[in-house]
Amino acid sequence: MSILTAGLVQQSCTGDRDTNIEKSIAGILRCAEQGAQLVVLQELHASLYFCDREDPALFDLAEPIPGPSTDIFGAVAKELGIVIVVSLFEKRAPGVYHNTAVVLEYDGSIAGKYRKMHIPDDPGYYEKFYFTPGDLGFQPIETSVGMLGVLVCWDQWYPEAARLMAMAGADLLIYPTAIGWDPNDTLDEQKRQRDAWITIQRSHAVANGIPVLSVNRAGIEPGGAIFWGSSFVAGCQGEILAQADTTGETELIVPLDSTRSETVRRMWPYLRDRRIDAYQGLTQRLLD
Repeated sequence: MSILTAGLVQQSCTGDRDTNIEKSIAGILRCAEQGAQLVVLQELHASLYFCDREDPALFDLAEPIPGPSTDIFGAVAKELGIVIVVSLFEKRAPGVYHNTAVVLEYDGSIAGKYRKMHIPDDPGYYEKFYFTPGDLGFQPIETSVGMLGVLVCWDQWYPEAARLMAMAGADLLIYPTAIGWDPNDTLDEQKRQRDAWITIQRSHAVANGIPVLSVNRAGIEPGGAIFWGSSFVAGCQGEILAQADTTGETELIVPLDSTRSETVRRMWPYLRDRRIDAYQGLTQRLLD
């Protein structure tokens, strides 16, 4: 298809799983009513952002794949005939848990999954306590709407991840996200952080000549984080095609022209001109 209509669901979350899932499904339905063929949900949308503290009891939030979330959202995907990207806390085995994004095909089947590779450990974001780093690599997921380069939140700061997805044939990059401000930050610092978050992702679109879809949660949660929303879609040259505000629960509906990537890459052939003979240092932590 030359035109893909994508939908992004930005929502706030509560401590009640059923309420959060109902809210996610309602957003998906509104996107589908407006013609979306692909709908992306935010990171860990079925719960509060629990990584603000280290609590062994919170591992009980995790679920297997296939499991309850893939059953619920697979049924929604099949009913609506659309592709859905859903984020969940995966229980893989006792003591091994992942932050995982699952892609559900229009027939309700699991097209593939991506396990978050870069795991942060910062005040209010203690993800290393909960998540084992992903082991599936940077491999796009083939679907009826194209090759989806699905990554998750902290991955969005790493150009290497975006590049490898593009090199493997991704038609677009998708980032389910949960990022917010510390209420102790100054307004100037908050602005710098949000601007940096938008800029780095726009740069992935520019450097790889493919669209970027980033969907973030909104709202203030009990841990104190002020999730800054601002979900957006950037085109192949980094242009902002749509953007949500910092606080609202909303959906973005964006038509994406798949022929645009080919046109842009002919004008700006970064993949052609890469000096792959000179990049050996990228596999090292630092160059001494």
